[in-house]
Amino acid sequence: MDCIKVEQLKVFAYHGCNEEEKINGQNFFVDACIKSDITTPGVSDDLDETINYAKICKFINKFLTENRYNLIEAAAYQTATGILKEFPKVREVTITINKPEAPISLEFGNVSVTKTCKWNRAYLSIGSNMGDKEQYLNDAVESLYDDDAIRVKAVSNYIITKPYGPVEQDDFLNGCVEIETIYSPKQLLDALHAIENQAGRTREVHWGPRTLDMDIIFYNDCIINEQDLVVPHIEMAQRAFVLEPLKQIAPGMVHPVYNKTVKDLCDDLNSDRGCGSCSGCPCPGGQNNG
Repeated sequence: MDCIKVEQLKVFAYHGCNEEEKINGQNFFVDACIKSDITTPGVSDDLDETINYAKICKFINKFLTENRYNLIEAAAYQTATGILKEFPKVREVTITINKPEAPISLEFGNVSVTKTCKWNRAYLSIGSNMGDKEQYLNDAVESLYDDDAIRVKAVSNYIITKPYGPVEQDDFLNGCVEIETIYSPKQLLDALHAIENQAGRTREVHWGPRTLDMDIIFYNDCIINEQDLVVPHIEMAQRAFVLEPLKQIAPGMVHPVYNKTVKDLCDDLNSDRGCGSCSGCPCPGGQNNG
């Protein structure tokens, strides 16, 4: 992706752990690599189609002078995410904060921290089988809209699916959401759990009924296998309640493990089951696992 660079932007601010840094302040020098489309404005020569780097410089200066952080790590991260939220055309930004006047009792040239942040594409599965199911799903989507670290790009239709497991319970209503997010996968998972908690989600019964269930299906083309997070979702290829709504909004999304598109995975599942539609299907591929 194309890049606009700003180098050695001088900012006088009050970041640091030591008391004298908080009182006296010091000079910081900021480098920024701002990634966006340059081809379109390069052809049109239209300021409205490009990144106004003068405005970004003013934003960086204002942000770092109005906020105070103990760590330049925090200053770099918060500045980078602030730029992404403020300037929609910026897809990725790398911020380096140089601190040449750091309180070090030895001779040195510079201390710096570099942080890269970007908008990531993710797909979420959402489901409910308690109370006003549609309202729970709609409220969850609204909560995603309300989070300034998330941009909702598409929402599927909702489909009815049968529950799975030994617990007798009502049918599920399921859907999928395409988002862009600044969050890391772990941060996104925490944000989804917070939304579930707001909906009164409890986890006493495995595969039991729930007001709201939100899962990360894809996060870019990442493969994550950690104790509390597996992406792509480990059983999605066998779950019609995921594949059917996902196919509506991302049929060409490629599963990074199976190297198949969502449409192909859904077609494979239908073929294996011997039926032609995922929606409302009572067979295993259409069941919700919890």
